[in-house]
Amino acid sequence: MSFILGYKNNLVMQEVLEQLQLVTVPREITVHLGAPDQEAENITIPYIDYIKNVASSELYPTWPENALRANIHAITSIAMNRVYTEWYRSRGYNFDITNSTQFDQAYVPNRGIFDSISSIVDETFNQYIVREGQLQPLFATFCDGRVSQCDGLLQWGTVDLANAGYTPIEILRYYYGDNIDIVENAPVGEVEIYYPGEPLKLGDSSLDVLRMQLNLDRIRLNYPAIPEIQPLTGYFNESTEAAVREFQRVFKLPVTGVIDQGTWYTLRYIYAAVTKLAELTAQGDFINLLVEVIEEVSLVGDVSPRVEFIQYALNVLSAYYPTIKGVAITGIFDEATREQIIQFQKTMNLETTGLVDSQTLVALSESLFGILDTLPPEAVYLPRFRWPGSVFEQGEESPSIYVIQEMLSYISLIIPTIPYIEPNGVYDEPTQRAVSAFQTMQGIEPTGLVDEITWDTIVEVYRKQRYGSVAGVSPI
Repeated sequence: MSFILGYKNNLVMQEVLEQLQLVTVPREITVHLGAPDQEAENITIPYIDYIKNVASSELYPTWPENALRANIHAITSIAMNRVYTEWYRSRGYNFDITNSTQFDQAYVPNRGIFDSISSIVDETFNQYIVREGQLQPLFATFCDGRVSQCDGLLQWGTVDLANAGYTPIEILRYYYGDNIDIVENAPVGEVEIYYPGEPLKLGDSSLDVLRMQLNLDRIRLNYPAIPEIQPLTGYFNESTEAAVREFQRVFKLPVTGVIDQGTWYTLRYIYAAVTKLAELTAQGDFINLLVEVIEEVSLVGDVSPRVEFIQYALNVLSAYYPTIKGVAITGIFDEATREQIIQFQKTMNLETTGLVDSQTLVALSESLFGILDTLPPEAVYLPRFRWPGSVFEQGEESPSIYVIQEMLSYISLIIPTIPYIEPNGVYDEPTQRAVSAFQTMQGIEPTGLVDEITWDTIVEVYRKQRYGSVAGVSPI
C-alpha cells in the first residue's frame, strides 16, 4: 500500500510558516540611549510603553486619528523589525534598538504620554506592517517631511492625506506601495535571541537547520566558494557541514563545521547584508523555498495535522516494536518525536535523519496500516485528528483518507444506514457513498466530499460513539 502525500494546502502551510516566522511582539525591549557605537545607558522597558513614548515624541496629539494610526503602525513596524531581525544583537550589541533618529526612532526617557496616542497604542501595539511575500515586519522608514525628507513616510504628509479622507492603510500604501498589509493580533511573548541554545551539527534535523541551510544557499550566490547543499531538507548532512566549513573559512571563523553561536549570528548578519533583509525588499523566493521543503518533510519545529498522524503512528508501532517508544500526540514535532522517528528509521533500515521525508512517511503509514488492517473496526482507537486542510478527490490516496475510512467503518457498525467500507487509503466510490450517507444523516449537503465541516462532524460522531463523549480521551 502506498500513499500520495496529500498535505499540500494553504492552511497547513500557513500554520507551519507561522511557526517558522516566530514574529512575536516582545513584552520588553532594550533601548540604547545613544548611537550604536556611543557609550550610553541601556534601559529595558515594557514594549508598549516604548511605543507610546516614541509616538508621543514623534507625533502631535492633535493630528487626525487616521494620521496618528498610520504613523504608529510605522513606529511599531520599525521596532518589530529590529527585534525580529536581531539587527543589533547579531552585530554583537546587547540591545534591541537605539534612540538615535539617525539610525532608529526617538525615545525620550521619562517624557509624558499623550492620552490620544496612548489609547491608539493600546489598541494597535501588536500590529505591524508587512510586505506581500515577506516574512519580517517592514522597516518602515519615515521622517517629518518638513525639516527632513526621505524615501518613506512623510509624517506631516499623513496629516494632509488623513484630512483628504484617506484611511490608515491607504496612507501607508501611498508611501510604501500597494503590496503592503497590516498584520493584526500578533502573539505577545518574550524578547528572544533566536540562537537555539545548542550548536547545530552533523546529524541534527530541525527547522533551525533548515533556516541555516536556506541562508547559506542564498549567501552562496554572492560567495560562490561556498559549496551547494544537497538536499535542502533541514537535515544536517555532510554537504551542509562542508558549506558551513567554507563559510567559516571565508569569514575568518574557527573552521569546525558546527554552527555555534558565533557562526549562527555571522550567518544571520551576512544573510541580512546580501538580501537587505531589514530594508524594503520582498522575500518571496525565501518563502517559496520554505514552502517547497515543508510540503515534503516534517522535522523538529513543525506544527501541522500531519504531525498528529506521525505521533499516533509511533504510539501504535510502540506496542509492536520494542525499539520504539510512544510519544504525546501534541501536533508539535518536538525532540521526543524526532528521537522516536530515528528509532523507527533504524528499525526499518532507513537513513537515520530524524526527519519525516516522503520515504519515511510512506514506511510509517504502511507499517501502521499493516497493523490496523488486521484489526476489526471496534478494536481500533483513534485520537482526535484535525482536518488536514484539503478536500479529497476521487482516486486520491492519503493517510488522512485511511483515517476517515477507519472512523466511518466504526460508525457504520452503530448506524446501519452508512455503508461499511474497508479502509484502503484510496478515496474511491464506496468511500464517497459512505461520506454522502453520513452527510445526509447529519443534515450536511451530500456532496460526497470531505471538507472541514464534514471532517469535524465525522470526528465528533466517532468519538461520541467510541468513547461515550466527545472530550477528554486521547487513546494510544
